[in-house]
Amino acid sequence: MRITENNFIAELRRGNEKALEYMAEHYGGLMYAVVRKQLASLPELQQECMNDALLAVWQHTSRYDENRSSFENWLAGICRYKAIDCRRRWLHQIQEAPLESAEHLEDAGSRSVLLEQEIFEETEQMLSCLNEDDRALFRQLFIDGVSAEEAAIQRGISRSNVYNRVSRGRKRIQKQYLAFGKEQKR
Repeated sequence: MRITENNFIAELRRGNEKALEYMAEHYGGLMYAVVRKQLASLPELQQECMNDALLAVWQHTSRYDENRSSFENWLAGICRYKAIDCRRRWLHQIQEAPLESAEHLEDAGSRSVLLEQEIFEETEQMLSCLNEDDRALFRQLFIDGVSAEEAAIQRGISRSNVYNRVSRGRKRIQKQYLAFGKEQKR
């Protein structure tokens, strides 16, 4: 079967490797641009991240919903989050590095500080569409790792209220990034 723009998503869902090749050929530039932007300070991780993103697309194509966003936006989101994961893994490896590799620590330490700053700024930008109370809740849950039950107790609200606020916040963030993606295309 010939893979085209009209059928490659359906073929990806069926597990057709030719569709993955088609997608990599036609959307590889978009993928690389997103990964390269996110990992500009870590060029040695870019190829690994591209591979992770391709694997994620291959494994999770069934989750793509054409009614919610374009394939390009969905793909760019996967690449972006895989790049963030790669940065976090790299930071974790640097923090856990054995003392024998002390000669690399100075360079890695300065890169680590830069990456932490980039992640912080990116997170703040992402949360900027939320009010201050919701931003604090998101930080508490997703950065500090506090459970929803603990956050509810600390804030004096019900657990279902926490989940509702997170759900509404995620929708606002998603809406902000979908609008941002449309602006980027222009």
